[in-house]
Amino acid sequence: MSIEIKMPALSPTMEEGTLAKWLVKEGDTVRSGDLMAEIETDKATMEFEAVDEGTVAKILVPEGSEGVKVGTVILVLAGEGEDVSAAASAPATATPAPAAAVAASAAPAAVPVAAPAPAAPAAASGDRVKASPLARRIAAQKGVDLASLNGSGPNGRIVKADVEGAKAGAAAPAAQPAAAPAPAPAAAPAEHKAVWFDDTIPHEAEKLSNIRKTIARRLTESKQTVPHIYLTVDMRLDALLKLRGDLNKSLEPRGVKLSVNDLLIKALGVALIQAPKCNVTYTGDQLIKYGRADVSVAVSTPTGLITPIIRDAASKSVSAIATEMKELAGRARDGKLQPHEYQGGTASLSNMGMYGIKQFDAVINPPQGMIMAIGAGEKRPYVVDDALAVATVMSATGSFDHRAIDGADGAEMMKIFKELVEAPLGMIA
Repeated sequence: MSIEIKMPALSPTMEEGTLAKWLVKEGDTVRSGDLMAEIETDKATMEFEAVDEGTVAKILVPEGSEGVKVGTVILVLAGEGEDVSAAASAPATATPAPAAAVAASAAPAAVPVAAPAPAAPAAASGDRVKASPLARRIAAQKGVDLASLNGSGPNGRIVKADVEGAKAGAAAPAAQPAAAPAPAPAAAPAEHKAVWFDDTIPHEAEKLSNIRKTIARRLTESKQTVPHIYLTVDMRLDALLKLRGDLNKSLEPRGVKLSVNDLLIKALGVALIQAPKCNVTYTGDQLIKYGRADVSVAVSTPTGLITPIIRDAASKSVSAIATEMKELAGRARDGKLQPHEYQGGTASLSNMGMYGIKQFDAVINPPQGMIMAIGAGEKRPYVVDDALAVATVMSATGSFDHRAIDGADGAEMMKIFKELVEAPLGMIA
């Protein structure tokens, strides 16, 4: 019996992806665990492994196809003893068509066909409607009753494409007033398309990757919906630099070399535990208070910014942090991070000191409650023991979600962070 391989959901937020590259061809035999394709999600480019065994009968979605919906049949495998040509000619189950395969004007009409006919409406069973957050937002704006839709996502989940292809109908009366105050997300795509630029100037148009689109969407959402408060402190780095030098000498036989950033990750983790009111997430009707500090660290990659996570940073040794961070950063630049390595985190750290940036205000990475922006350490006039001296000084700015974190609580955390950096033995004892 032929086996249909469908576009997988490689992250909780993935609704579509780009089939970047096929690693198999028609006629190849695959076994469970073999790599079949490279798929670009909204976060990274990931390798897709085979679960079933068989012979590749037909590749239905060519490599390079963009906007391939989760659940779309992308490949057909012929099972053991099955005629490959027969499996290749068998019709595939109706699934959402990739955006690259249909004309833009025909895309909305293609979506309703994607819903499997036997599926009952989501509300028929009386259970809570399964829908992605984005689908819920679009439905509220368009006045679409989610309970009347059939979901084409995993396990019948209603996704963006299902709502966009639906006509406004009998939505609950309470949902209509909620849609009026927030038209901005729906208008954003049209605004982007209407952006004017002077095409008489020599230029090159570069198509946005899924990762860059996600960065743009999330940062816009953060600045529009999260009230930021910024708190900056200056701190002496001399003691931390001396400790780093001493530790690196002792760690040299083990091949471990600490960076200043490794020590700052540790300091932020400890500060979050000591100031728990800043280790939180605001959800609208709840305040989630975390009992562990998972620090997301901003890493620049060729395709955009990604934030691998050092989990339980407060409890790990700085040598363990250094080793883990080196491995994560390397795989982040190669686009090989797994979802659990960059999804989550309770707070973030972004360091631009290596570029000579003195001080900057970072944008909070939702749903986190804060991010620490690190500037360059530089020689500055500084008062030491009531006398003017020259010291290595660094500026750090904390951006806090003012809905969840009061200014006084943010200031307390910044004070603790400064004390840990200026007296670093306290965070490794």
